[in-house]
Amino acid sequence: MTSRPVPTVTPEQATTLRKDLEATGWGVNSVHHLIGDVADAALRREIRLPAVRAIARVLDEDRAVGATPTPTAVLTALFMLGQSVTTAELDAALRRTRTRGALETGLVEPAPAGSDGSPRVRARCDLRPHEATGLADGEPDVRWWVASDLGELETGRALEGDHVLGIGGAGLTLASLTPRTPVGTALDLGCGCGIQTLHLLRHADRVVATDISARALAYTAFNTVLAGTGPDRLELRQGSLLEPVAGRRFDLIVSNPPFVLTPPAVREAGLPLMEYRDAGRPVLPELVPALGDHLEVGASAVMLGNWEHHEWQDWRERVSGWLPSATDAWVIERETQDPVEYATMWLRDGGTTPERDPAGFDAALSAWIDDFAERGVEAVGFGYLLLHRPDPDSDGARREPWRVLEEVGTRPAGPRGAHLARSIVVRSGLAAMDDDAVAGLHPVVAADITEERHLTPGQSEPSVILIRQGGGFGRAVRAGTALAALVSVADGELSVAQIASAVAALTGADARDLRAEMVAATRALAADGFLEL
Repeated sequence: MTSRPVPTVTPEQATTLRKDLEATGWGVNSVHHLIGDVADAALRREIRLPAVRAIARVLDEDRAVGATPTPTAVLTALFMLGQSVTTAELDAALRRTRTRGALETGLVEPAPAGSDGSPRVRARCDLRPHEATGLADGEPDVRWWVASDLGELETGRALEGDHVLGIGGAGLTLASLTPRTPVGTALDLGCGCGIQTLHLLRHADRVVATDISARALAYTAFNTVLAGTGPDRLELRQGSLLEPVAGRRFDLIVSNPPFVLTPPAVREAGLPLMEYRDAGRPVLPELVPALGDHLEVGASAVMLGNWEHHEWQDWRERVSGWLPSATDAWVIERETQDPVEYATMWLRDGGTTPERDPAGFDAALSAWIDDFAERGVEAVGFGYLLLHRPDPDSDGARREPWRVLEEVGTRPAGPRGAHLARSIVVRSGLAAMDDDAVAGLHPVVAADITEERHLTPGQSEPSVILIRQGGGFGRAVRAGTALAALVSVADGELSVAQIASAVAALTGADARDLRAEMVAATRALAADGFLEL
């Protein structure tokens, strides 16, 4: 298990440290500016060398002329790149906390002295800035400093089984997908270092954070105290999946669960159980059906997941079997990987590499792909799952839950939580409406929609019409005559039925068929954000 203890701070120490970090201006952009575009891009791909070289140049130039390096350079080198710094440099960077305070809280430990005999320290944890945009127009952005265990890049060793992961791509994706509407209670299921908890505390009155790992809960406690969160708004509970919150319901649940599909044979080949990603069994078939019982009326759950693609079976059939019967559900598969690609990625993720341990890597990889082949697994899907418990008071008469399972390969930048929240409301409203009611709606084309027309040379009519979405998931819809006409005149003046009648009169199309086509198109386009109702 990991030997270094998790840092701890009192509220007073956290206030002092936070003031020090705020004063340094150490943020995402300042690190980018310091190391440059190439090194910053490499670091995001977990390639450390360019950033180490860039920081070394900055530090060496300052040290050569007897100048004190900038706090951004010192803190980046120390906490993000695993480099030792002198105690004098850390004293200058953290003017109130100083090296003594950093040692007391467990952020750093003594390191071998430099060639000039100067005392030095090295990090005992990874600490880095993270920033989030304001929740409302005009609201200032927020910056946190988030601690986690030192990664393979800093230590040069494979990760321990109780490793607590820092801010990664999956966590950032989940944060971008989560609706940020104000709620009373929220649950961060499998909190890890606490990055989702920090986001939830911005718009939830009270947050419960759970994890099977005591070490993860300790990091969440440290990070939330450092962010200035009062103890009355956060409850930390240890246990597996939903066990710590049995019988409780929430207004919002978010989860990046340990969903990696690691076969038992890989364990037998020597790969340790990684608490942050492995449950020791397929977790989604157990977790997803149980989530419905923990949602308040009108509440939603947002989570990430993996699922297997088997021979002769559509992945939707498998995932549909997990969905709670009384909830709306939206499942998006964003990409797939073949068995070799999937196994290799997760082996490297944990620090098992062919460069470091060729025999161990080959044994684990062979066991993984043999298990997939034996069970007929052709690929593994990556994606998002959203659940919503219908509210009869807002949706009208009791209705059947709506279900959407789809493949969306686009990866738009920026938060998508607001888009998902709007889409859930629209889908729920439309699900309670019959076709006549939808035909009576007066749609308005969304402001981010553009149209592309592709013409064959010499032809006056387009051969292809694409309706593109600038926000949301950046979808593109190939439009026929009816759909293109609907979008082109949807300004709120005419109802769907009126538009259908006008187009039928102009084209000679069957009015009833055209109306049915436009009603179906309105449902789909409104749900995806092309039309506003």
